[in-house]
Amino acid sequence: MSLVNLAHVCSHLNNATKARLGFTSIPNSNLHLKLCLALQKDGFISSVVRGGPEAPAMHNLLGIPIASNGSYDAEELTQSNVATRRLWLGLKYWQSQPVLSKITMVSKPTRRITIDTAGLREVIRGQRSDYVEGIRSPGESLYLSTDQGIKEARECVEKKIGGLVLCRAL
Repeated sequence: MSLVNLAHVCSHLNNATKARLGFTSIPNSNLHLKLCLALQKDGFISSVVRGGPEAPAMHNLLGIPIASNGSYDAEELTQSNVATRRLWLGLKYWQSQPVLSKITMVSKPTRRITIDTAGLREVIRGQRSDYVEGIRSPGESLYLSTDQGIKEARECVEKKIGGLVLCRAL
C-alpha cells in the first residue's frame, strides 16, 4: 500500500473541487478504487468508472460517466493496457458548493497511524485519541484500511475492528 500515491490523490481531489471540475481522473490501483467506492457510498462523489487514458462516455441526462457494460469498468483489461488504466470520478456539487470540500491524509508515508476500537469510539465522540483528532462536524468521515477492506470509522466501531487510519473527508 503506497501512502505517497494516496496523498497525491487526496491533493488532486482537493484541487479538482477548488477548480469546480465535474469530472476528473486518478491513477488506477486497488487502494484508490476501494477508497473511491467508499467515498461514493458515503455520497462524496457521484460516480467511479475504471477506464483508459481517454474519458468514458457520458450519460446524456445525468452528465456522469457510464460504462458500456453497466459496471464500473468501462474498458476491458488486457496485459498491454494495465499501465494506462485510470479511475474516472464524477464530483458532486450542492448549491454551487463541492460536497467533498476537503480530504486530508491522517497517516503519512513516514508515520503510519493505527487505531483500535476503543480509540475509534473516542474519535467518533469528538475526542482526541493519540494522534487522531475527533470527528467534529456531522458530515465528516474518517476512512480506515482494515482487514475487511476500506471502511468508514462508524462502520468499524459497529463491526468492532480497528486498522490503519488513511484519510479524513469533509
